[in-house]
Amino acid sequence: MSLPFYQRSHQHYDLSYRNKDLHTTMSHYQQEKKRSAVYTHGSTAYSSRSSAAHRQESEALRQASAASYQQQASKAYSLGTSSSQHYQGSEVSRKTASSYDYGYSHGLTDSSLLLEDYSSRLSPQTKRAKRSLLSGEETGNLSGNYMVPIYSGRQVHISGIRDSEEERIKEAAAYIAQRTLLESEEAIMASKQSTASKQSTASKQSIASKQSTASKQSTASKQSTASKQATSTFQQEETFERKSRNISIREKAEELSLRKTLEETQAYHGKLNEDHLLHAPEFIIKPRSHTVWEKENVKLHCSVAGWPEPRLTWYKNQVPINVHANPEKYIIESRYGMHTLEISKCDFEDTAQYRASAMNVQGEVSAYASVVVKRYKGELDDSLLRGGVSMPLSFAVTPYGYASKFEIHFDDKFDVSFGREGETMSLGCRVVITPEIKHVQPEVQWYRNGAPVSPSKWVQPHWSGDRATLTFSHLNKEDEGLYTIRVRMGEYYEQYSAYVFVRDADAEIEGAPAAPLDVVSLDANKDYIIISWKQPAVDGGSPILGYFIDKCEVGTDTWSQCNDTPVKFARFPVTGLIEGRSYIFRVRAVNKTGIGLPSRVSEPVAALDPAEKARLKSRPSAPWTGQIIVTEEEPTEGVIPGPPTDLSVTEATRSYVVLSWKPPGQRGHEGIMYFVEKCDVGTENWQRVNTELPVKSPRFALFDLVEGKSYRFRVRCSNSAGVGEPSESTEVTVVGDKLDIPKAPGKIIPSRNTDTSVVVSWEESKDAKELVGYYIESSVVGSGQWEPCNNNPVKGSRFTCHGLTTGQSYIFRVRAVNAAGLSEYSQDSEAIEVKAAIAVPSPPYDITCLESFRDSMVLGWKQPDKTGGAEITGYYVNYREVVGGVPGKWREANIKAVSDAAYKISELKENTVYQFQVSAMNIAGLGAPSAVSECFKCEEWTIAVPGPPHSLKLSEVRKNSLVLQWKPPVYSGRTPVTGYFVDLKEASAKDDQWRGLNEAAIPNKYLRVQGLKEGISYVFRVRAINQAGVGKPSDLAGPVVAETRPGTKEVVVNVDDDGVISLNFECDQMTPKSEFVWSKDYVPSEDSPRLEVESKGNKTKMVFKDLGPDDLGTYSCDVTDTDGIASSYLIDEEEMKRLLALSQEHKFPTVPTKSELAVEILEKGQVRFWMQAEKLSGNAKVNYIFNEKEIFEGPKYKMHIDRNTGIIEMFMEKLQDEDEGTYTFQIQDGKATGHSTLVLIGDVYKKLQKEAEFQRQEWIRKQGPHFAEYLSWEVTGECNVLLKCKVANIKKETHIVWYKDEREISVDEKHDFKDGICTLLITEFSKKDAGFYEVILKDDRGKDKSRLKLVDEAFQDLMTEVCRKIALSATDLKIQSTAEGIRLYSFVCYYLDDLKVNWSHNGTGIKYTDRVKSGVTGEQIWLQINEPTQNDKGKYVMELFDGKTGHQKSVDLSGQAFDEAFAEFQRLKQAAIAEKNRARVLGGLPDVVTIQEGKALNLTCNVWGDPTPEVSWLKNEKPLTSDDHCSLKFEAGKTAFFTISGVSTADSGKYGLVVKNKYGSETSDFTVSVFIPEEEARKGASEPPKGNQKSK
Repeated sequence: MSLPFYQRSHQHYDLSYRNKDLHTTMSHYQQEKKRSAVYTHGSTAYSSRSSAAHRQESEALRQASAASYQQQASKAYSLGTSSSQHYQGSEVSRKTASSYDYGYSHGLTDSSLLLEDYSSRLSPQTKRAKRSLLSGEETGNLSGNYMVPIYSGRQVHISGIRDSEEERIKEAAAYIAQRTLLESEEAIMASKQSTASKQSTASKQSIASKQSTASKQSTASKQSTASKQATSTFQQEETFERKSRNISIREKAEELSLRKTLEETQAYHGKLNEDHLLHAPEFIIKPRSHTVWEKENVKLHCSVAGWPEPRLTWYKNQVPINVHANPEKYIIESRYGMHTLEISKCDFEDTAQYRASAMNVQGEVSAYASVVVKRYKGELDDSLLRGGVSMPLSFAVTPYGYASKFEIHFDDKFDVSFGREGETMSLGCRVVITPEIKHVQPEVQWYRNGAPVSPSKWVQPHWSGDRATLTFSHLNKEDEGLYTIRVRMGEYYEQYSAYVFVRDADAEIEGAPAAPLDVVSLDANKDYIIISWKQPAVDGGSPILGYFIDKCEVGTDTWSQCNDTPVKFARFPVTGLIEGRSYIFRVRAVNKTGIGLPSRVSEPVAALDPAEKARLKSRPSAPWTGQIIVTEEEPTEGVIPGPPTDLSVTEATRSYVVLSWKPPGQRGHEGIMYFVEKCDVGTENWQRVNTELPVKSPRFALFDLVEGKSYRFRVRCSNSAGVGEPSESTEVTVVGDKLDIPKAPGKIIPSRNTDTSVVVSWEESKDAKELVGYYIESSVVGSGQWEPCNNNPVKGSRFTCHGLTTGQSYIFRVRAVNAAGLSEYSQDSEAIEVKAAIAVPSPPYDITCLESFRDSMVLGWKQPDKTGGAEITGYYVNYREVVGGVPGKWREANIKAVSDAAYKISELKENTVYQFQVSAMNIAGLGAPSAVSECFKCEEWTIAVPGPPHSLKLSEVRKNSLVLQWKPPVYSGRTPVTGYFVDLKEASAKDDQWRGLNEAAIPNKYLRVQGLKEGISYVFRVRAINQAGVGKPSDLAGPVVAETRPGTKEVVVNVDDDGVISLNFECDQMTPKSEFVWSKDYVPSEDSPRLEVESKGNKTKMVFKDLGPDDLGTYSCDVTDTDGIASSYLIDEEEMKRLLALSQEHKFPTVPTKSELAVEILEKGQVRFWMQAEKLSGNAKVNYIFNEKEIFEGPKYKMHIDRNTGIIEMFMEKLQDEDEGTYTFQIQDGKATGHSTLVLIGDVYKKLQKEAEFQRQEWIRKQGPHFAEYLSWEVTGECNVLLKCKVANIKKETHIVWYKDEREISVDEKHDFKDGICTLLITEFSKKDAGFYEVILKDDRGKDKSRLKLVDEAFQDLMTEVCRKIALSATDLKIQSTAEGIRLYSFVCYYLDDLKVNWSHNGTGIKYTDRVKSGVTGEQIWLQINEPTQNDKGKYVMELFDGKTGHQKSVDLSGQAFDEAFAEFQRLKQAAIAEKNRARVLGGLPDVVTIQEGKALNLTCNVWGDPTPEVSWLKNEKPLTSDDHCSLKFEAGKTAFFTISGVSTADSGKYGLVVKNKYGSETSDFTVSVFIPEEEARKGASEPPKGNQKSK
């Protein structure tokens, strides 16, 4: 079985596929074989082979296998596994030969029978390549490393499993055969059996026994010729074999082991599944259609992938191709997966549709191709030549070998296409060019709406040799339009067009608007970029509220929104850009539902100003000498710039206003910046708009203006010298959209076009400014559902709506769009049924007699208003006599149609009155005749004055002018015409309001009419004059509206690099039949020897060979077959001089420079002089001049030129005093020259020299340890001061020492220079820390120091920052209730006196009193409100002033907060009062009283309480009352007395004084101990000494 195409390039391609389930594949192929026993290349060639041929093949295979078998068997055990593998190949070959022989000798053709031996046995052996059945010559063509499984339907049969699985099955049989062969050499007797008996025995035995028997049969058959004959005739005798018991047992064991191995292998592979590898056929390469000439050969190619490998059949017109029936006509090949059908010597009958059908067990697939056989047009029939018939050839051959005439035909053309945003699309058609010239390709160009399509990431054109395609990788609405392919061959070209519609992508949010389109940059400079876009046709069901603009810097993928609120105007200036960076933009629409999808991104645009031109002093110059004299300004420093000029408002919307101005004349050498000021109307209060960021460009966009308010603006210039005087203010500007939304279009008229399209025309919106285009919508009558017909606005007043349903009735509506928004919808059109229609033209009108003779008359008329949708091909004139007022019968004046709108009718009767009718004709037929003309009498005109001019034509219609042309009268009168008068009036004016445009007669037959009013409709007439007088006026021309149509282009003059002067014109509205017609003074001039005209596509150019006085005049270009598209250009004497001067400048060019000569100081103090040219060729040369002497490269000067970048450099190691002077670089590049000069004299040179020396010293300093960043300070988040510096070029031995006021500061930590940062931390910084700080770096290479001054203003700045950090660390104000009142407090990290604290209440500063106090306790800042009242409610603000800025913390002490705090205050106050007035013992009582018996005890203590407390006494926790022995007294409510007159031992105990009032009580305890002196003495005597006790 063959492999998938993606696996064939690997030699061991079976490694990942071999362990799969074989039974599934086997069953598929067995079913397939039941359907077809012959598997060939679409034919039945297999059955044609004879059995004799197959026998010869099988015999050859048998002999080859026998020889291989004998050689392999002798080395079976010595080679081990390798021997087994080699033996397997010969075994397979022998069995294959036997199978062929057996199958063909018995008439078998089914492959399932031929190879049934191999269909159910497995082997772990690696898969081999299938035996190649190619011829030797074909085999030699195969790659050595590319193992290709070849399938041939005539020689190889499918076994039902893959090749590797077949050979693995055979491995077990090969092993047993080898073993049996060796045993036979050990005197094991073998006998021959008949073929029939062996087959019967094999069916009953195991797999191993069967293979052993077959091996023995093969061995025996090779030993005897008689045995071969017996095998072929099935008459072999039986022989029995005798074996020893040991041999039998060993064979039985080996048989069981082999059977177990085979069963395990089958079980393993049975667990795998191969079904997922199977897949239906698919065409990788489909057959391609061909157009060929008669008698040529053609090949159809295709490539098919599938698993199993599909079989392929070729069909012609659905009939299988029989190669054997037409062996010379068709050749079918299949090699390396490529299938080919070759048709030899094509004739007309071979023109058909051919089909390639690929089929396998998974399915069938087909691919189609057409073959068209053409007869060569210039070819003559041999029979005609033999008959003597002479026929002219239809073409000739030029001297260059090209046919002088080509026929270009488009086949398989693309039609009107519909796509959706984000999808891919391909437009294409086949191009047939007759005759075909080898090695010459046509020029193929694609156009969209008349503009060439350039390759981009969105669209790619492709030409394959006979087919042109245009592929869209990602459709966008910008891609919608009319696409035209134009194929040019030599001087002949053909083109074909079709419209592409792009629908909106599905919105992510249902109801969101569609994406805008055509996002472009209108204006770009350093400060802003104006972006414009087109509004989408679909608003999602609710009006669009505005648009968001996003920007992304080129090189990143981060988008940021440019506007916070949606803008409605479709233009917006984006600010906040980085100068020199490039950006891309996109726009999103938003309505009340949400934000829609973004638009296609714009092209990248850079935030840069156009390069400033060199400011040169103007001075009178001599006549042109071919040289440009450049002078240098004298250096002027310190010049305050003057005021800007020409300040104006270029654009004003409700969102922004754009100002534009010119730089001042007085500005000095420095760059200048601008400040913009505004002023409300009625005041003189000017406010600066851009205070923080000066403007660099002479344009600026202002935002945040009040809509409807009136302003005036002015601009000031500034530089280092100061700010200049303001410019003159602008006129009063009212903020609002100056551009109004257009009015709704009118008169919507649908007309039939095709069976799926309708042409909709309308009357364009009146007074519409900056019109972008129109959106058209359609609706099925009665549905109420409107669908857009276009998603890209179209210009003009006519559009073809495609994709409509045939037979359905539709209505249409249109609305206009400009940057201000979309207009209201027009009125709905009348319903129209969609069906194809082309009408005949309407009747001509205004028949007039241009000249009359005795027997003939010349008539003229105007073309029909309606052409019927097709070009008018001619006119027919009828006439009739009128006798006595009675008209006669109509007669035909011309049999053949006339193309002009004039005709001379001959053979008329003199003095007879006639009437006339004219009918127009197109491809649809003859239209209705015109209205009957007035009566004209056929007579010789004898009047003296001339007849009327005719064929009036209006062209170059603009809003203020147009050009009127006419033809002279046919009848000139008695004398020649000497001039013409032109009259005009408004179309609606009466006939008495005609006014002449020229007082004197003009000889020309044209006139440019100036001074028209925009939007007014006019009509014109012309009268001729001769010596006899003024003749009759012509028919009217018009009416025509004075307006400039959108998209109108003008003739542009151009002078190229070679000084060639040309006029150029481009037209986007050309038709296939349109041509450019150039005229001088409105007379065709294409044959003029002084001019050369070149037209290509939609562009044309007229070149002046040698512009001179003879070429003065008006040159116009008309485009035929259009709606009067034309333009002209006047070349008078001044213009001629300008063009000649410009041509001379281009002939003798200068080298443009990007930057003039400049100087800079490099790191080591080297000086670099450099300049940059726009570009330099490889032949550019530079001369270096110093003080008018050329200098050359040497030890002092080093020169270098980089021609790729245009940079020219000169280096000097050091500036010395003698180097002061003027430096000049002179450039010579071909014929272009240029130079740039730099003056280094006086203070400028000294400053440069000083800077160079400084840089040199800096470089020397940096050779040792040095400061990369000098000492500076930083305030940390903990409000500490951190002094830090960055060091460089240090090593381990480098020391750092800190000083304050020249006294060394000891630093505890050792500095770690890993990060290069050294720091000194000062905690709780205060005034004591002011001073001069210095840090010194030093090692053996030198030292460096950095000094920081922290006194006076520097110290104050630092303290301000410290205070600011402290203020920022303040916590929120909190409320705390105390016994005295309410306290508001906040904590800071620490407090400094420099931090000023102010408290305010309800916006008023608090006056501190005894009741309201403020203070600081540690890190707590507080405000104490004693005895708060209701007046203390409100908002309290604590302001911490750091010296520059105030930082506020506030708290609202009102409502519930005040109530809770006040209640807590009352509670604490009462608790304090209770604690103060509570009864208590103040003092006087001892803790213990020891008294001798008999003594008197007197104790006194003070008691406090309000009210006076009650006093009671306790003895041993029991109440004690006063008696004679113990006296208890309480006097004056303050003093308590305790007296015992004579104490005894009974008085000993614990006593307590209890005082109590309503606020509380308190008990004071004391102990009385009474002793007897005698007892004490006895106790002392009775106790032994402690020392004695120890001795015992």
